[in-house]
Amino acid sequence: MNTLLKVIALLPWIDWVAVVVFFGGWSGYAWFARDRARTRPSILASTNRVRRQWMLQTTYRSVRVLDGSVVQNLSTSPSFFASTTVLIIGGLLAVLGTSDKATELVREIPFAAANSVLIFDLKLILLLGVFVYAFFRFTWSMRQYTFGALLVAAAPEASQFEEQGLPRDPFADKAGRVMGLAAETFNDGLRAYYMAFAAVSWFFSPVAFMIGTAGVIYILYNREFHSEVLDILNS
Repeated sequence: MNTLLKVIALLPWIDWVAVVVFFGGWSGYAWFARDRARTRPSILASTNRVRRQWMLQTTYRSVRVLDGSVVQNLSTSPSFFASTTVLIIGGLLAVLGTSDKATELVREIPFAAANSVLIFDLKLILLLGVFVYAFFRFTWSMRQYTFGALLVAAAPEASQFEEQGLPRDPFADKAGRVMGLAAETFNDGLRAYYMAFAAVSWFFSPVAFMIGTAGVIYILYNREFHSEVLDILNS
């Protein structure tokens, strides 16, 4: 109990409120987006239908070089972000090793809150945690795209579907779902990047942190449920 009280005493109460708003908003929006997609089309749900249609068309092609190329191209995005995230994590760890100098630089920024080295380190650790989470999501997305590529490679030839009367829909459902999970995991990593921008605003003030969190969630909501590309996909 004493240890918990000491941890709570490290930050002013408004900073703790901002941290709760950040994690509550992030996890709450992730749940909301997943639940809302069941009743209202989202970017992810709409593209998942396209992925399922893609896998169905795969069963009609005797040569699947195109499908393999598409899977490879899709997997390059999480690979790029995973590599970039490693560099960001390394940079944040380097800043943690020179907190004194970094704190002095932050104090020179207009409107930035004056923080002790300990509080500055806690804010860096929050950013570090966000990018570590993003790294794991991106690398898991890469592996899922690999599983999808295996399914495409293991699919029966188009002639076998015709001659043996093999059902196409079960394969399209399975392979499309794997591709969709890979895209969803990649989306989680991208969402973490967006939330990292909100976490940066904590260096200015806890109020800016809460406003930044609300602003990022608003942007994510509009892009996932009210964007022009979504209207095109559903037209």
